[in-house]
Amino acid sequence: MFRRLILAALLLCLAACGRTPLQEQQAYVFGTRVEVLVVSEDPEQGRQAISAVLREFDRLHRAYHAWQASELTVLNAAIADGQPLDVKPELADFVREAQALAKQGDYLFDPGIGQLIKLWGFQADEFKAELPPPADIKAWLAGKPSIADLGIAGNTISSRNRKVALDFGGYLKGVALDRAAAILKQQGIHNALINIGGNIMALGSKQGKPWRVGIQHPRQPGPMATVTLADGEAIGTSGDYQRYFELDGKRYAHLLDPRSGYPADHTQAVTVLIPPGPKAGTLSDAASKPIFIAGPDHWREMAAKMGTGLVLRVARDDRVFVTEALKSRMEFIGQAPEITVVP
Repeated sequence: MFRRLILAALLLCLAACGRTPLQEQQAYVFGTRVEVLVVSEDPEQGRQAISAVLREFDRLHRAYHAWQASELTVLNAAIADGQPLDVKPELADFVREAQALAKQGDYLFDPGIGQLIKLWGFQADEFKAELPPPADIKAWLAGKPSIADLGIAGNTISSRNRKVALDFGGYLKGVALDRAAAILKQQGIHNALINIGGNIMALGSKQGKPWRVGIQHPRQPGPMATVTLADGEAIGTSGDYQRYFELDGKRYAHLLDPRSGYPADHTQAVTVLIPPGPKAGTLSDAASKPIFIAGPDHWREMAAKMGTGLVLRVARDDRVFVTEALKSRMEFIGQAPEITVVP
């Protein structure tokens, strides 16, 4: 979600000042715009590193697309047929990791709800402003499909529930961030910024200073605040303003609550900042979803379960809640909103 987190004015400065050798390339992958910026004294080294990253993004996108022919759709078809399937080790590992993340978030983030996502029309590049029949949602709820229904023996995946359909939309962008960071380091790049639709990871620094990125305002153009990112940190946002449609004055976003079968409508956006680690990118994508869906009464408890103490939540009524740890890192732009700081 490129609009959720934008690279702040620092990029214009980098380009204009000419003091830092910067290579930048954009592409459209994972249904969103991606941007890779690297700092390298050798322009050719920078271009080759970016190309390697974008090739990996394209491979992941094609291999695990949820509704176009892919390894994931083959697995989903086997699940629907009640048949086990031998898959590549990478896909088996992804399912294991996604299961662990879903369990950690009390299954509010559940990549096994692909049928529900399809019912709402979000497995498409363009959305129609129409609601699914309530009877269809009721039938889906009765089936109780979850990624927890999958069994993995080696590289063989089976399911005890034929209604499970995997959709890695809330997981794969984070995986791609971690892959990109590893590739850049292998290519000798140690200072870079990777942006996959608003999920951002920083490597190194910008001329010895931390990278600074903007947090998109969920209801206004431009960022509501900026925040610094240290080496290896990742930031991600789940918001109701990118993949959504409106009908009769009501907004229906893609962030679906598997308990009700309907979009969570109590929150505009949740941003999480994840400290450095081998899975920082993955967590920046997966952790924000259950915190968003948990809602006003339980988001702090869910943040603790997901292991993050740096969280910003914008409620449906525009109120802003931010943890003390993240507030100390942020600079609000323009007139600061009314903010509730929590421990």
